[in-house]
Amino acid sequence: MAPVNLSDALSALSGGVLIGLGAALLLLGHGRVAGISGILGGLLDSTVTDRGYRVAFLVGLVAAGGVLHAVLPSAFSGPTPALGIALASGLLVGFGTRLGNGCTSGHGVCGIARFSPRGLAATATFIATGVLGVLAARWVL
Repeated sequence: MAPVNLSDALSALSGGVLIGLGAALLLLGHGRVAGISGILGGLLDSTVTDRGYRVAFLVGLVAAGGVLHAVLPSAFSGPTPALGIALASGLLVGFGTRLGNGCTSGHGVCGIARFSPRGLAATATFIATGVLGVLAARWVL
C-alpha cells in the first residue's frame, strides 16, 4: 500500500468541508437540499417558481471552479477523456440520476446527513455500481 500524501489528504478534507458547509448553508438559509440534479432540473421545469436560489447556487458552483482553475491550475491536470466517452458518461449519469430520484450530492451528502433511508440505500447503490464499473474497466475492458 502506498503512503498517504498529506497534501492530497488535506485537499480532499477541505473539499469535503466546503461541500458540507455549502449544503448546510443552503438547508439552513433556504430550507432546500443541495441536490444538484434537483436544482438544475428545477430550472428546466417551467412550473417552478423558485429560480433565484437555483441560478445563484449553480453560478456559484461554476464560478468556484473557475476561481480554483485561475488560482491553482494544476488541480485540473490529468487525463482528458475522448469526447464520445465523456458524452456517454454524462448520459449514463443523467439516466442514473433520474432513475434514482437524485444524485450523489442529494442522496450522499444531504440524505446521509439527514439519516434518510432512501439516501443511505441510494448511496450504497452508487458505491457498489462504481466498484463494479472500476472492476469491469480494469479487468474486462
